[in-house]
Amino acid sequence: MKQKLLSYFEIDQLGTTVRRELLAGFTTFISMAYILFVNPSVLGAAGMDKGAVFTATALASALGCLLMGILAKYPIATAPALGINAFFAYSVVIGMKIPWQTALAGVFVASLIFILITIFKLREMIIDAIPADLKYAISGGIGLFIAFLGLSNGGLITANKSTLVGLGSLSTATTWLTIFGLVVTAILMVKKVPGAIFIGMVLTTILGLATKLIQLPSALIAPAPSLKPTFGVAIAHVGDINTLQLAVVVLTFLLVTFFDTAGTLVGLANQAGFMKNNKMPRVGKALASDSTAMLAGSILGTSPVGAYVESSAGIAVGGRSGLTAVTTGILFIVGLVFSPLLAVVTDQVTAPALIIVGVLMAQSLRQINWSQLEIAIPSFLILIGMPLTYSISDGIALGFIMYPITMLAAKRGKEVSPIMYGLFFVFVGFMWILNV
Repeated sequence: MKQKLLSYFEIDQLGTTVRRELLAGFTTFISMAYILFVNPSVLGAAGMDKGAVFTATALASALGCLLMGILAKYPIATAPALGINAFFAYSVVIGMKIPWQTALAGVFVASLIFILITIFKLREMIIDAIPADLKYAISGGIGLFIAFLGLSNGGLITANKSTLVGLGSLSTATTWLTIFGLVVTAILMVKKVPGAIFIGMVLTTILGLATKLIQLPSALIAPAPSLKPTFGVAIAHVGDINTLQLAVVVLTFLLVTFFDTAGTLVGLANQAGFMKNNKMPRVGKALASDSTAMLAGSILGTSPVGAYVESSAGIAVGGRSGLTAVTTGILFIVGLVFSPLLAVVTDQVTAPALIIVGVLMAQSLRQINWSQLEIAIPSFLILIGMPLTYSISDGIALGFIMYPITMLAAKRGKEVSPIMYGLFFVFVGFMWILNV
């Protein structure tokens, strides 16, 4: 068995060992295990059954990891992306008042398109169409949006009639749970402790249990919750996608997931030293693994699946082969029995995770060319529009509408691709539909 592993995953050629790969897989899992509890919390706000989402999250993550490890042979793990799940719940379902069943169908359609794009190798065309600066702005804007959600859910920011928003009440005991979790997680992150976000959630939960701000769970382990409330719902509601508004939602699912995945894959490949002549070997297989997991996830009942930046934790301890991702996938399956812990993962426990991941996503903003106003203005509108409109899609729309205008004003209209001009009209129509 060991020889087969060594041969298939090219362990010796990559200068690693089976033991190191297993350790790297475990490290990656600990670093991203928080999604098992955060994703049900976020999608639960949209009215979805938290137990079913927990199971769907674990299974979709496991499938993506196994495919990435076995097919693409990369030490890169996958799971429902934090940020786009917030778009799903807060922008589409709550903001646009679209039933979660229809939104899930939108994910299903977007994943089919994603697969077609991969098969016909249209990736370069689409990536080149949208300027890199706007891609960075989208990533950073989503970071600000989910950090805002974390601050709000944790009680650190509340509604204020005079100033729209304001500092939450520090006399509320649960708010101090959020503060404790944020401080502890920040310290662990700065010290580069593997699994810092997960450990921070655990310590916050322990404090909540000790102070009785969180009730003890009825059990530690139990059979995985049923998928019945969400399984197959996406397919059954595909027919509901029959308006321009929903078409734009599908397009947004596709774009955000596609570029987030592409950027993460390239970044992780660079970290691991896989890039050759500025190209990522087997990128088609990596994207096929991602898109297949996204399709399966939509059928199971979760938001889009994508490559996880926390994979860098496993790569940092020496993970270089697909065995790392396979190990992470197996651990996600093992994690299915810990669903009772959902009861202790309150908003105050997940809020610090959302805030810290927001910080990580905002790091992309340094890549934007702020010195050129024709680039800076649409990028800034995307960035600030997402949290202030409480909608990822509205933020993208503001930036994509402004971009051709500022580029034409700067006499750089020829640099704008036909696809971006097309998206200008799509998003103008989108904004008109939403606000008329």
